[in-house]
Amino acid sequence: MPFRRRPIARMAVGTAVVAGTASAVGRRSASKQYAADQQQAAAQQAAAQQAAAQQAAAAAAPAEDPYEKLKELGALHEQGILTDEEFAAQKAKILG
Repeated sequence: MPFRRRPIARMAVGTAVVAGTASAVGRRSASKQYAADQQQAAAQQAAAQQAAAQQAAAAAAPAEDPYEKLKELGALHEQGILTDEEFAAQKAKILG
């Protein structure tokens, strides 16, 4: 009988080792996945904050007066810096 109990004891110990290893690997995998999820969430939050800041900056920027811009373009055109085509294109862009 003593011989019969040893293989069962060995099998029980082997099963416990396998189960313990599987449990440790599972916890480690879950821990890595949790960390990756946290990093992804932080990156998304940072991107959302950056986008909101850019929108706020764009909204806060003062709108240029179209008449002032046309005067500047006219001066550049008179000086010969802008060609007739460039002046017409920029004027159309400003006037919409």
